[in-house]
Amino acid sequence: MKSPQQYARLYGLIGCPLVHSFSRDYFNRKFEAEGIDAHYLNFEIQDIGQLMEVIARYPNLAGLNVTAPYKRSVIPWLDTLDDDATAVGAVNVIALHRDKSTGRLLSLSGHNTDVTGFGRTIPAILNAGYAPSAMILGTGGAAMAVATALQRHGVAVQLVSRHKREHVLVYEEITRAMVASCGIVVNATPLGKFPDVDQCPDFPYRLLTPQHLCYDLIYNPEQTRFLKLAASRGASTKNGIEMLLLQAFDAYDIWTSI
Repeated sequence: MKSPQQYARLYGLIGCPLVHSFSRDYFNRKFEAEGIDAHYLNFEIQDIGQLMEVIARYPNLAGLNVTAPYKRSVIPWLDTLDDDATAVGAVNVIALHRDKSTGRLLSLSGHNTDVTGFGRTIPAILNAGYAPSAMILGTGGAAMAVATALQRHGVAVQLVSRHKREHVLVYEEITRAMVASCGIVVNATPLGKFPDVDQCPDFPYRLLTPQHLCYDLIYNPEQTRFLKLAASRGASTKNGIEMLLLQAFDAYDIWTSI
């Protein structure tokens, strides 16, 4: 078996923790099935400052995915951002630009494929007749990507958090009328992600009806506590596996277009 440095191209995921992630298995199956001389690793780093140590260790590293808690804190380490990353203020894909003859690192560019990945799932939701208004639970990088994608499709957005701030509701402020007026509720928090599967946002699930779609960005487990509680009230549910795959397609397109 090859060592990571022996592949023509190496890719990976930075974040902490990474026990929940399917990205490594997905990409390595893709590379094997398509005969691509590449490999994908998990880099569970304890501090974003370790990013440059990872890059220095692997001269064949060509691209990285970024997950919590580094989607925002990685930005100062990058040389350029694409329009979506700039709009959202978060990055989930890094492309490493190298000199083609020497392999010397020239620059790092940041991208956000969460926007496009989530965005491509929206038309089917709106075509299903759900009211074009959404509550997004969370205010992190993933939540901002979801908000950007929804707003581009004409969906009104209300952010909800545990902490009060301007233009953001706290859970205690959610009323029956607010829930009745929105068609989509998105969990963009990490609550319920493996292995902490018993957690969920403190949302008033009793107010949900069959007129709601509850969308969890988490894909592991397949059915989170958030989705189970929503389904118990008759709401339709959707997990994050489709978004994961769509953003992964876009990430690979970015890496191979360099």
